[in-house]
Amino acid sequence: MSMKDTPTPTSLAGYADWLASLKRRIHHARQRAALAVNQELIGLYWQIGRDILQRQAEQGWGKKVIDRLSRDLRTAFPEMKGLSPRNLQYMRTFAEAWPGPEIVQQAVAQLPWGHNVILLDKVGTPEARRWYALKAIEHGWSRNVLVMQIESGLMERSGTAVTNFPATLPAAQSDLAIESLKDPYRFDFLGLGEEAQERDIEQALTQHVTDFLLELGAGFAFVGRQVLLDVGGEEFFIDLLFYHLKLRCYVVIELKAGKFKPEHLGQLGFYLTAIDRQVRHPDDNPSIGLLLCKSRNRVVAEYALGGRSQPMGIAEYQLLESLPQELQTSLPSIEQLERELGTSGEGDTGA
Repeated sequence: MSMKDTPTPTSLAGYADWLASLKRRIHHARQRAALAVNQELIGLYWQIGRDILQRQAEQGWGKKVIDRLSRDLRTAFPEMKGLSPRNLQYMRTFAEAWPGPEIVQQAVAQLPWGHNVILLDKVGTPEARRWYALKAIEHGWSRNVLVMQIESGLMERSGTAVTNFPATLPAAQSDLAIESLKDPYRFDFLGLGEEAQERDIEQALTQHVTDFLLELGAGFAFVGRQVLLDVGGEEFFIDLLFYHLKLRCYVVIELKAGKFKPEHLGQLGFYLTAIDRQVRHPDDNPSIGLLLCKSRNRVVAEYALGGRSQPMGIAEYQLLESLPQELQTSLPSIEQLERELGTSGEGDTGA
C-alpha cells in the first residue's frame, strides 16, 4: 500500500467523535486525580491540626510547640511547602472548626487549602462556611471571588427578593428561580453616585458586564441593553435582557432610579408578554421579570405581585456601600499600599 493509500485520521469515519470522547475522559481523569490529591492534603492538614489540639489539651503544651514543630518538620521535609508556624496554626484552627473526621468527605475537602483559609478567616459559623464552600465548588470561584462574595454578604442576600414565583412557576423551577435572585444587588463596582439616573446605570452595567454577571450569579447570559421590540408598529425598549441557562428562560430586567411603585409592574408585564410572543423559543420556559429599584416597601411589593400571573421579582440595588465617589477614587488600593510598604503575606497557605 502506498503512502497516498494510507487513511488519514480525518478520513476515518467517527474519528473526530472518538477523539473528542478521549479528550473528555482524559480531562475528567486528571480532574479526579487532582481532587484526590487535594483531598489527601486536606485530610493530612486536618490530622496535624487535630493532633496539635489534642496534645496541647492533654499535655498542657503551649503555643511555642507550633514553632518547634514547624522547624522540625521543615528540616525533615525541606521540599514541602505549608509547614510554617502560621500554616500549622491554621491547621489547628481548621481541626477546631471541623471537629469530625467526616471533613474529608465534605465540601471543604474539595476546595484548595487557600480557599479553606479564607473560610476560616472570614466566615464565623460552620453553616455559613459550608454554604460558601458548596457555592465555591459549584461555580468554580477563585480565592479572590470567594473573598468578594463573602464580603458582599452573598449568603444573606441570596433568595431574599420579593417574588410571586411559588404561585406562577412549577415547584422545582420556582425554587431555583428564587435562589437565583438576591436582595439587594450591589453595583458599587460602577463608580456612580447615589443620584445616578437609570440610563447612566444601564450604560455602566453593560460597560462592566463581567462584574455585573458575577453579581447576578451563575447561569445568567447577557443578551442586550435597550432591546428593541416592535409591537403593533410601535417601538419599545427593554432596559436589560438576559437568558438564564439553568432556568432555560429569558430574564427581563427593568431599572427604576426611585422608589418602587405598583404601576412599574404593568410595564414589566408588557415586556414579558412581548418577549414570550416574539422571542421565546417553544422549548423555553416562561420568561421572568426582575424589577430593580432604588428602594421598595416590602409589603407594598408583596401586594403588587399578589394578583400577577406572570413570574416577577422585585429587589433593591445599591450603588455605593459607604464611601463617597471622590474618596473611593482617591484612596490607594491594597496592592498600592503593599508596594509602598514593601510588605507581602506568607505565601504557603495556598496549597
